[in-house]
Amino acid sequence: MVTAQNIREAADRILPLARRTPVMTSRSIDTRAGLSAYFKCENLQRGGAFKIRGAANLVLSIPPADLSRGVVAFSSGNHAQATAIAARHVGAPATIVMPHDAPRAKMQATRDAGARIVTYDRFTDDREAIAAAVLAETNGTLVPPFDHELIIAGQGTATKELMEDAPEFDALVVCVGGGGLLAGSATWARSVRPGIRVFGVEPELGNDTWLSFAKGERVTIAPPDTIADGLRSPCPGKLTFPVIQQHVEQMLLVTEDEIRATVRFLLERMKILVEPSGAVAAAAVLFGKLPPGIRSAGVIISGGNADLEFLATC
Repeated sequence: MVTAQNIREAADRILPLARRTPVMTSRSIDTRAGLSAYFKCENLQRGGAFKIRGAANLVLSIPPADLSRGVVAFSSGNHAQATAIAARHVGAPATIVMPHDAPRAKMQATRDAGARIVTYDRFTDDREAIAAAVLAETNGTLVPPFDHELIIAGQGTATKELMEDAPEFDALVVCVGGGGLLAGSATWARSVRPGIRVFGVEPELGNDTWLSFAKGERVTIAPPDTIADGLRSPCPGKLTFPVIQQHVEQMLLVTEDEIRATVRFLLERMKILVEPSGAVAAAAVLFGKLPPGIRSAGVIISGGNADLEFLATC
């Protein structure tokens, strides 16, 4: 199990690569939502998303003698970029398995960071099997997107910073893909403030964790067709889901229209560019999905790597 001490150690380890992103507020959102919201802007993070935290924590933990064999990851985009950036920092070759329909901006940024990309069809191919085949050839190190103790601990550093930089708030609101960010965030939040309420948020079209939470066991869905491309994991992680069960009060769902409207609202009112996945937690606040009685919330904006073509649809 990941502990608060693991997250403290991760915070020190990732200092060469991860930025301390700002916490922003919006009077417009507060008025509309009926609460005070504090947004941790990981869209301004290196690589454009929180993923650099977990990737850096794992890659910077690899023994130097193993770096020449490289690293391998699978990702729809943000984790791909983060792994490529971390690998370049330590001088290790990186191979990233990405769906062929991943956002072009994310694929190009991954290439620009020096990684080799292997593409696949998310609806017919097994990305983990493809990554395993690459690992068999290279004998490198796997950097999974969420289901690893070092990844979870690294992601938890975002909430560590949020709770240090913002006034005390009632609830923490975090988006969910495979669950690394939520598991790490919930672990830190409940460790330092046991009474805090923690909520996870998913797109309605990618509700695997919502279904799993309701059933009490991991549920797998078909590859979800949601605009929140970073939250398309069909099943929560083996390591992340028990943490979510232990620390999260409720899973919330937002619609595709609500996600689009939130991307636009954040751009118009707060002047920040947020990708669909990054807007999911904010959408839950903006559209009143939290239970009554919450006066303030910390909200993680998880990423900002949006294609211009998508923005035109908003």
